[in-house]
Amino acid sequence: MNPLRRLLLKGAGASGAVLAAIAAGALRPGQVLAASWNTGAFEAKKVGDAMSGLGIANPVDSADIVMKAPDIAENGAVVPIEVTSNVPNTQKLSIFIDNNPNPLCASFDLAGGAMPSVSVRVKMQQTSNVRAVAHAGGKFYVAAKEVKVTIGGCGG
Repeated sequence: MNPLRRLLLKGAGASGAVLAAIAAGALRPGQVLAASWNTGAFEAKKVGDAMSGLGIANPVDSADIVMKAPDIAENGAVVPIEVTSNVPNTQKLSIFIDNNPNPLCASFDLAGGAMPSVSVRVKMQQTSNVRAVAHAGGKFYVAAKEVKVTIGGCGG
């Protein structure tokens, strides 16, 4: 028996079952693949408006949020940022860049038991404060770091 033929038949059968489930309405890909988009928060032009869009009020500075970002980013198109929250029961992590046209660059909802640690690569228009906000126990905690963006690697 030809193993390639058997693999092809199995794949066709599985694809047919998935298509039948979609056609019957039992599986809705749009609902499965992504959460709803918070248009107001992501399209806000000011940090305060973006935070309000996410329901963030009165964040308190915290040393329990560890943010790793370069002091100087030679290429503003790709700036690596890592955020880890040591605040117990962290439910959400959000990252803001003050001087970007749209300050909210990422927001993560964490399921119970998920490790509150994220790593992203963001685009920065210019030198700016980067803020990480953690939501835990009905309170908001923030850490900030200034990241200098250089043009062509020549100081900024």
